[in-house]
Amino acid sequence: MDTPTVQDPPAHAIEQELLDKTSSLTVEEQVSPPASGSETPAHRSHDPQYNQKRTDPFQFGSRYLQQEDDVFEFNAWDHVETDDAYKEYAEEQYQKQRESPVSDFDKHRFNSDPAKWWNLFYKNNTANFFKNRKWLQQEFPILGKVVQEDAGPVTILEVGAGAGNTAFPILAHNKNPKLKIHACDFSKKAVEVMRSSEAYNTDYMQADVWDAAGQDLPPGLEDGSVDVVIMVFIFSALSPLQWRQAVHNAYRVLKPGGEVCFRDYARGDLAQVRFKKGRYLEENFYIRGDGTRVYFFDQDELAAIWSGETSADSKDTSVETPSADGETTQVARFEVEDLGIDRRLLVNRAKKLKMYRCWIQGRFRKK
Repeated sequence: MDTPTVQDPPAHAIEQELLDKTSSLTVEEQVSPPASGSETPAHRSHDPQYNQKRTDPFQFGSRYLQQEDDVFEFNAWDHVETDDAYKEYAEEQYQKQRESPVSDFDKHRFNSDPAKWWNLFYKNNTANFFKNRKWLQQEFPILGKVVQEDAGPVTILEVGAGAGNTAFPILAHNKNPKLKIHACDFSKKAVEVMRSSEAYNTDYMQADVWDAAGQDLPPGLEDGSVDVVIMVFIFSALSPLQWRQAVHNAYRVLKPGGEVCFRDYARGDLAQVRFKKGRYLEENFYIRGDGTRVYFFDQDELAAIWSGETSADSKDTSVETPSADGETTQVARFEVEDLGIDRRLLVNRAKKLKMYRCWIQGRFRKK
């Protein structure tokens, strides 16, 4: 799999700076012990077969940083936990952010019309700006199964499809004549970019404007009509007040047993730590320099959101379904199949700089 970069999700102004500009903070990496029974770690053999970092889904790679390693030998290392010095520095940064929040005027400006800022983003960034997500089938095996010739009728909904960097790679591998991808985005401009692509094939793909936190389902889809929902770096763009409706929409559209493939930002990512004054909306929620919003998730928090365990006074995400007597009962929504933090130490070998990144990835299944 390709090593994720700061451009793996849509590359915004503040994240683009990470590879070129870092603070003077020096953090020493936590090393992992050598694997038992292995005299030469696989990553040090320089055998081409180890160029692909990932081996098993949700293992998040196997290039471990060991005591004898030169940290600048490779561009990235897996499973590198941040040490106490970095954690202390991060908490200091969070406190500074809280002390200089977004003004009430700007908070209203950015929250009242988020579509405006996403349209501007895609207007200013062409489709060539984004990297296709070639790692999808490795991380989410179901996306490899549904494109097989004998997979049968399969409907995929991608939420927050952007410029098509998830949908188009899936189509490129597709051998299933009965596959249909509904690629939806909040931004009208993003949908225009997808529809104008040479890879856009209406036999297999339909791109539409859709609000993931709205009351309606995407065009052409009904309750219980979708096999797989893909949400890659989209949930973080929603306000916490929108989470419940977005999860409810995913629940509605999925067939029983249907699966959500999820990847997004995790709390403690360098992109969060480096936010400066005037970007803090609320805890873990920020405005980027381009006006788009981003939230950084905690693993337990995300598990509660999708399982329906969050309480009513703290962003309740349980489903409300009418009972026979007309009243509503709350039921849990999804089973958490897998959920984990993908931690990377990215390095700029030329400038001898180290950057700690972390993402959160999961699979949620409709009960």
